[in-house]
Amino acid sequence: MGITAVGPGGVFVTAALYALLDIPPGTVAGTASATFVATGLLGTATYLRSGELGDRGGAVAAGLLSLGGIFGALVGVRLNAMVSEQLFGYLLGAFLTLSGVLVWHRARGTTDERRTLDPSTWSGRVAVTVIGFAVGVPGGLLGVGGPVIAVPLLVVVGMPMLLAVALAQVQSVFLAAGATAGYVAQGAVSWPLAALVGVPELVGVIAGWHFAQHTNPARLKRGLAVLLVVLGPYLVLS
Repeated sequence: MGITAVGPGGVFVTAALYALLDIPPGTVAGTASATFVATGLLGTATYLRSGELGDRGGAVAAGLLSLGGIFGALVGVRLNAMVSEQLFGYLLGAFLTLSGVLVWHRARGTTDERRTLDPSTWSGRVAVTVIGFAVGVPGGLLGVGGPVIAVPLLVVVGMPMLLAVALAQVQSVFLAAGATAGYVAQGAVSWPLAALVGVPELVGVIAGWHFAQHTNPARLKRGLAVLLVVLGPYLVLS
């Protein structure tokens, strides 16, 4: 997660829990979501220091994106209870493949950033809230976080790249917290497992962030994209 510096690495946590452990889909999604709260807070602190969220427009957009994400995550939690373990694997595999395509697209720098989205207007606020909800549903359903989808969507509708990444980090905290709360209500979160995974995950975020400062980011993202695209079909076929 830290190496990519954009959030999509979080999906590997969910994939590993699903592939390596014999636990129900709800426990996979709930436990993974619990670990994302801490990593999201760490990422948010980084962007707060950089000043990307300092103005009123950024704060409003972060609030609306997060609000939509919370409601979407709660819907996703309800949907999780309706899917079988096999269907969960299919959906997770498809999500990983889609994530790989989006990361590759971003690495190529082909996203159109000429349009601008103003969160101070009603249309801008509605767009940000809808995106938040759309990101929250798969986040809550699969326990995969949100930045890997939120960032490309925000950029497509006209949000500057750095602000989009910062907003997605903030949203990831509330999305993960909302999903975790929903799974806690179902008794589906394994706190010992969350601690076992979450502590090394935090260390990895910090170490990866420092490593990323000395590595070609486009190359890292392309490598991540290829890995995601390969891992997606593997989960489906296995």
